[in-house]
Amino acid sequence: MRGANRKTDIFLQPGDHFVGGDGYRIRTLLGSCVSITLWHPATRTGAMSHFLLSRRGEFAAAETEADGRYGEEALTLMLRELRHAGVRTTECQAKIFGGGNMFPDRATANVLDIGRRNGETARALLQLHRIPIVSESLFGAGHRQVVFDIESGHVWSRQVHPADPFRRGGSPT
Repeated sequence: MRGANRKTDIFLQPGDHFVGGDGYRIRTLLGSCVSITLWHPATRTGAMSHFLLSRRGEFAAAETEADGRYGEEALTLMLRELRHAGVRTTECQAKIFGGGNMFPDRATANVLDIGRRNGETARALLQLHRIPIVSESLFGAGHRQVVFDIESGHVWSRQVHPADPFRRGGSPT
């Protein structure tokens, strides 16, 4: 039997998603990837994704099964599971995290900004599904640590900027 304050921690790897009730806390680490969290305040049901790319490429082989590595499909999977649990998805609150630039000193105008594309895709998908975005922490340099407590609907995000190689200890070679 779980204690009143004990939660089951779930860690999302890239391509994963999770849907559950108030006994769960979901964690992940994001670079250019993006997480969408959905929370239904009345039922205290939540969902979180960790997707790598906004969508499959044009020339990708036709797949019959949705794949959580892609933003469009990750949201589809979460919405399907929420509906199956009896949640009206338009009553959910969304929060978006990630889309960081992991190599800001190497960026050029010719490099595709995958993180920015992922974040903009998440915004557009949520608008398309009429799910209000109540908070976001997108873009910038470095990675994020994200924790979503389904019971309260709170999401904590900590952005960690790329380390300066001279502050890691030791001396440059």
